Amino acid sequence: MPGASRRFFDLWSRVYDIPVVQALTYRPVQDAVFARVRDRRPQRILDVGCGTGLLTKRLARELAVPVTGIDYSIGMLEAASGRHAGVSWVQADAMALPLRDEVADTLVCTESFHWYADQERALREFARVLVPGGLVAISYSVGARTPIWVPPRRLQRGLEQRGFAHVADFAAGPGLAGRRNLCAFTA
Repeated sequence: MPGASRRFFDLWSRVYDIPVVQALTYRPVQDAVFARVRDRRPQRILDVGCGTGLLTKRLARELAVPVTGIDYSIGMLEAASGRHAGVSWVQADAMALPLRDEVADTLVCTESFHWYADQERALREFARVLVPGGLVAISYSVGARTPIWVPPRRLQRGLEQRGFAHVADFAAGPGLAGRRNLCAFTA
């Protein structure tokens, strides 16, 4: 992951759930993702880069479907593991998901995609684990003035090259590091 080690995320897990951090950075994005996912009535969800599992838990609880939370950081997963008994937690890199093909109909990736060292490889993995017609919802940092960012057109091209059709770009609220947007694409 560019500029950040697993240790960075293990340390970040200690402050990740502080209410002001959640309110300013993560909750607006998670609300936007949740609304898009809920409207699709998913049957099986993967939350890649799940952090401490707040969105993962919400998806499982409110949608009453199987959810798997996946994160690179042991510290994040340790914080997540006590949140919801019905969630499976997996420590893995998004660029090499230890899952079989076509295992879910929905994949969410909130505020982690911009950290991936090989975003193209992560997109290939996302396409591999989704069933045909599945939904991927990715939120990411945009704007060259943010410390980490993904050019929206590059992300859209990468998804289209993997057989995804563009569904929507929409604002997901402000964050500490700059504007956040969410792109949703179907396979």
